[in-house]
Amino acid sequence: MLRILFVDMNAYFASVEQQDDPRLRGRPVAVVPVMAETSSCIAASYEAKARGVKTGTPVWQAMRLCPQIEFRLGRHERYLEVHHELVRAVGRCLPVTKVLSVDEMACRLLGEESRPERAAEIAWQIKAEIRRVFDYLTCSIGVGPNVMLAKLASDMHKPDGLTILDSDDLPYVLPDLELSDFPGIGARMERRFHRFGVFTVAQLLNLTPAQMCRVWGSKVHGWRWWYLLRGEEVTDPPTRRRTVGHSHVLPPQLRSDAGAWSVMAKLVHKAAARLRRLNYWTGKVVVGVSHLDDRSWVEECSLPHCQDTLTLLRAVSRLWAKRPDARPVKVSVTLVDLVPAASATPSLFDHDRRLLDLCRAMDRLNRTFGPNTIFFGGMFAAQDAAPLRIPFSAIPTPDPAVHVGAMSRRRWSGK
Repeated sequence: MLRILFVDMNAYFASVEQQDDPRLRGRPVAVVPVMAETSSCIAASYEAKARGVKTGTPVWQAMRLCPQIEFRLGRHERYLEVHHELVRAVGRCLPVTKVLSVDEMACRLLGEESRPERAAEIAWQIKAEIRRVFDYLTCSIGVGPNVMLAKLASDMHKPDGLTILDSDDLPYVLPDLELSDFPGIGARMERRFHRFGVFTVAQLLNLTPAQMCRVWGSKVHGWRWWYLLRGEEVTDPPTRRRTVGHSHVLPPQLRSDAGAWSVMAKLVHKAAARLRRLNYWTGKVVVGVSHLDDRSWVEECSLPHCQDTLTLLRAVSRLWAKRPDARPVKVSVTLVDLVPAASATPSLFDHDRRLLDLCRAMDRLNRTFGPNTIFFGGMFAAQDAAPLRIPFSAIPTPDPAVHVGAMSRRRWSGK
């Protein structure tokens, strides 16, 4: 039975750049977080992928693999803007049930829509509507009995494909796949399957529920996967956020102690603002610095559970003083030991309460009058650094600490 239609945009970030700049169409394009050889590609067009450039490829290596490649600085606000237009375009053909990421969404099929012929008609309508709005963007669509299998189907024929995976096809069409083709089985999980003697999808399908639970190390996930592979729908288990963090590769002009600290301060501002929006409190902060000589440094400290930016800045400042003497190339901050606000015990001291009230007032001003309207002075030099980044598993709301003017579309400068 067909229940889900899954839409997956093809080479999304790079395709948006090609959509907006027709000169890039048909040419290899890579999107990068910062214009520096030490950076890595966060997206690549199909023309670049054909030459070996993919997500995570270092910029210097991409230049060797494909000398004609065009680099574009990521414009995440633009990708979000296009994302919302795409959701509306799909919604005009079929209601969007759930947005899975900035380039993926799932739609539920009801009644006659679950017939393969009708599902295919709707899929072609969606493709046509997207091309009407954005003449260069394409999507691959998978139709299946649950979200996992529909997503799997969308990956089978790329780009611009359509694959229908009916319950009657299961499990016969699956053994031709690799374990890593399944969403949720990354390199680490694949190694775990190998340790249990599972190397092929055929072996995966032959696992009993008890064996599946042992492999996953969880009865919930084991049984869930056993049912999903057989075309059943399973409710996702509730999740709890574990961390809030940001990292940033420093542009060449900020690869100094002062420049790196200003970016670190901005990352703390962003993380603290997100923490308050999510309504969590943190009890530990972890900072990290990567250096040009490939060394890395990480330090952490615990603190009374808090939400305010100034307390976190002071904690990070104490950790920062312990860093080694080397040229920084990347900085990161992660807030861990998170608890929901309903489970946190606010400070009894008036001073701490006033700090939190101050930060909430800053949040309101930044939301009302624009990003970086007000901030603590330590991040002044980095206002244009560390712009919005789109995670793979969620759609961020506009970040009060993001400076829109940071977006640029410069050609690779070689600096």
